[in-house]
Amino acid sequence: MKSILNRISKRFFSGLGLWLMALCVQAQILDPVTFQTEFNKISDDVAEVVFIASIDPGWHIYSTDLGEGGPIAASFNIDKVTGAHVDGKLLPVGNEQAVFDKLFEMEVRYFEKTAKFVQRIKLEGGPYRIEGYLEYAACNDQNCLPPSEVPFMFTGTADVAASAPVEQDEEETQSDDETSSTADSQSSIVNSQSSMANGQSSMANGQSSMANGQSSIVNGQSAWWSPVIDELRAFGESAGTVDRSWLYIFLTGFLGGLLALFTPCVWPIIPMTVSFFLKRSKDKKKAIRDAMTYGLSIVVIYVALGLLVTLLFGASALNALSTNAIFNILFFLMLVVFAASFFGAFEITLPSSWSTAVDSKAEKTTGLLSIFLMAFTLALVSFSCTGPIIGFLLVEVSTSGSITAPAIGMLGFAIALALPFTLFALFPTWLKQVPKSGGWMNVIKVSLGFIELAFALKFLSVADLAYGWHILDRETFLALWIVIFALLGVYLLGKIKFPHDDDDTRVSVPRLFMAIASLAFAVYMVPGLWGAPLKAVSAFAPPLYTQDFNLYKNEVRAQFDDYDLGMEYARRVGKPVMLDFTGYGCVNCRKMELAVWTDPTVGNLMNNEYVLITLYVDNKTKLPEPIKVTENGKERTLRTLGDKWSYLQRVKFGANAQPFYVLIDNDGKPLNKSYAYDEDVAKYVEFLQTGLRNYQQK
Repeated sequence: MKSILNRISKRFFSGLGLWLMALCVQAQILDPVTFQTEFNKISDDVAEVVFIASIDPGWHIYSTDLGEGGPIAASFNIDKVTGAHVDGKLLPVGNEQAVFDKLFEMEVRYFEKTAKFVQRIKLEGGPYRIEGYLEYAACNDQNCLPPSEVPFMFTGTADVAASAPVEQDEEETQSDDETSSTADSQSSIVNSQSSMANGQSSMANGQSSMANGQSSIVNGQSAWWSPVIDELRAFGESAGTVDRSWLYIFLTGFLGGLLALFTPCVWPIIPMTVSFFLKRSKDKKKAIRDAMTYGLSIVVIYVALGLLVTLLFGASALNALSTNAIFNILFFLMLVVFAASFFGAFEITLPSSWSTAVDSKAEKTTGLLSIFLMAFTLALVSFSCTGPIIGFLLVEVSTSGSITAPAIGMLGFAIALALPFTLFALFPTWLKQVPKSGGWMNVIKVSLGFIELAFALKFLSVADLAYGWHILDRETFLALWIVIFALLGVYLLGKIKFPHDDDDTRVSVPRLFMAIASLAFAVYMVPGLWGAPLKAVSAFAPPLYTQDFNLYKNEVRAQFDDYDLGMEYARRVGKPVMLDFTGYGCVNCRKMELAVWTDPTVGNLMNNEYVLITLYVDNKTKLPEPIKVTENGKERTLRTLGDKWSYLQRVKFGANAQPFYVLIDNDGKPLNKSYAYDEDVAKYVEFLQTGLRNYQQK
């Protein structure tokens, strides 16, 4: 047993060390996709340019021809071509995933792990030269990278008779390809530019200032473009770059396990089980060891359940659940059924023969197997109470998009459930102080029913947004939540009775405080019916744009979408600058704008104290002429505004993921550490205020 515990502790502290190292990660260049390029001759006059991608776990790259208003699609682009011409469109090959994206309100297609794109080339005979690049976009659950390019150049001689010149057709083909590759982004670019009505730089004016920016890039003469990577890192780790999703999922599971402990199906079993282990052995150490083994068995059983969910659905399916309308409707119905069960309409139980058979097997065996079967019996007989909690937990974490989420959630749940068996075995005198079973446990059970009913609406909302039904817009959703939590408060005050409740009308002090909290939460949501942001429920309620009646007008608008013009204006008026590196296809950028920028304090600081410059790294507006730059020893061509702003982010700040926020003075020097995706409003306010103080001190 000691050797097992030693191995577990070593792995735990090793994993803890890696996690602590992750907390210190600073803004860095991400490179999650690696491409190999091949030129394969199919026949004397036909060849194929093949792009093969290797994609890091958790990342994906988008496929071709996604349609207007969607993310950046993969596209084949020609710079120079002689002796050949493009034949047809770029073809995606492989296991392509298709999901409905509620942000873009359309179906998108992407590849995970590996991807392959094939472009057919027609050879005209004699010497040929083909030079160009593949453009693609990569995203994960936290970040989206700016459009990236895979350059290629192939030369050779085709053993076919020379045909008539096709230079004009080639130019037309190239133009068509470029038009189709940028059509998706042009609509969003136009909309974005028109939305920046208050912006003091239009694209037309921005173009006239490009010359200065280009010379700065090429010659490196402007301090605004000088790298400040070391100065930025001197402020400390990048704010908001830590991925807290695993910790959040674990704590959610742990909380679910604590709630399950206080249900009528689990709480009465604890003292009986601990007493059994203490009485069946005269050796106290052996009794404690058996109780610990019992708790460890509970952990193994529920973690195995989480792994089973992942195996049944598959990694790609779990990632698709968060936006799949049909699955969300099924989850909604399942949680409604669970809520009805907690209200006392019926009990969800497993066949009694299962628990009887397992219990009988436990009595006939000895040793560790006997203890494991006893733990399995507990899981079966307590299912009527733990089942709805486990079901809700698995539904919630499965739709988070993480393939390890079910196992991590079940680990937290099982640890909370197993902890009392070990603690009471170590300290048996504590058993005398625990509260006895009673009606208070049913109050917890019914309260959980109200909470499950409220969260069921979240999944119905996802389906409603996907299909465009508009039956659960924001004000309707909030009205239902207000009613649900008001009824929960009334129930906790003893004014509503359910079938399993006793006749005791007395309200305990803890129950009174719970009622006050529930009623206060219902009152808190009332202003949301008129458009108040309601930060506490922003992750669950439908977006503000679905609300018909909205009195909230505190919006943050970028003053500039051109770096050089914005910096010149900031120097003239004597204000610090906030750079917002974003993208039209960046999901988490939109989340930050809805959840954080709508805060009045944040809005006041950004609108009045800073010059906000928003730079879209996927902006497809062509530069007056391509710019050749050298980056990390390699020559790179900047063709669009997005290329230019992405290059600025990489060479000046050493980062390439979005969202990315950085505060700088009028010389382009950082005023605080950078900030990435983190919806903590208090941290964002501190980020802005610290930058403002440092600017004023300068």
